Amino acid sequence: MLLAVDVGNTNIVLGVLDDKKMICSGRLSTNVNETEIEYSMKLKTFLEVNGVTDIDGAIISSVVPALVRTLLKSVKLVCAVDAVVVGPGIKTGLNIKLDNPAEMGADIVVGDVAVINKYPLPAIVFDFGTATTASVIDKSGAHIGGAIMCGVKTAINSLSSGTAQLPQIDISAPSKIIGRNTIDAMKCGSVIGTAAMLEGLVARFEKELGEKATVVVTGGLGKAIAKASNLEVIVDDDLLIDGLRIIYEKNKGN
Repeated sequence: MLLAVDVGNTNIVLGVLDDKKMICSGRLSTNVNETEIEYSMKLKTFLEVNGVTDIDGAIISSVVPALVRTLLKSVKLVCAVDAVVVGPGIKTGLNIKLDNPAEMGADIVVGDVAVINKYPLPAIVFDFGTATTASVIDKSGAHIGGAIMCGVKTAINSLSSGTAQLPQIDISAPSKIIGRNTIDAMKCGSVIGTAAMLEGLVARFEKELGEKATVVVTGGLGKAIAKASNLEVIVDDDLLIDGLRIIYEKNKGN
């Protein structure tokens, strides 16, 4: 079985796959101060709780470079395998048409690879995490650019900590668009406002593409935003784990 590890700024997503079938998944907190032993204990517990005893391959993507070496050692210690790391020299099959392809984040590469292999093109991919990223893939399967914005939770945390009277709120849409109290007004601004941004960006991306595109949403807050949107979107919670599996298969045996 394959262990796929996607390291984000807030959470580390773990997935165990048997061929294309997801056996189990879970999340750990991202903490650059934790040691390989601490992450080894958490990884071992995750596998044991889910009854997983046979890992014969592993792959890691990370937007937190400081954790890559720690996790490589943890995977080796717990699973006795050398993990593949998404980065320079790894085969992805993705054509990156950016001014500087090397600056493209591993998470965007992995998500794009999954979309190209799973959905009709062209496509627009939104990942709602600590940051919100939008990735545009043309009909040939090339990444041609996108956008990076403040994440929904990041914005709310900043708003609450930087103001005297605005509270922390849960990420859910209000019952009415026009908020009649502080919490509903904040929910409207964060959830409905982000959904409106999604709709506006899709319209402008499609205008520049010259055609309609498949819209795919992922990330921890993807479902809530997609539900509040008027667009027809595909919510794929396992997009990056699938992308890691595909990249692993391309590099197996190398």
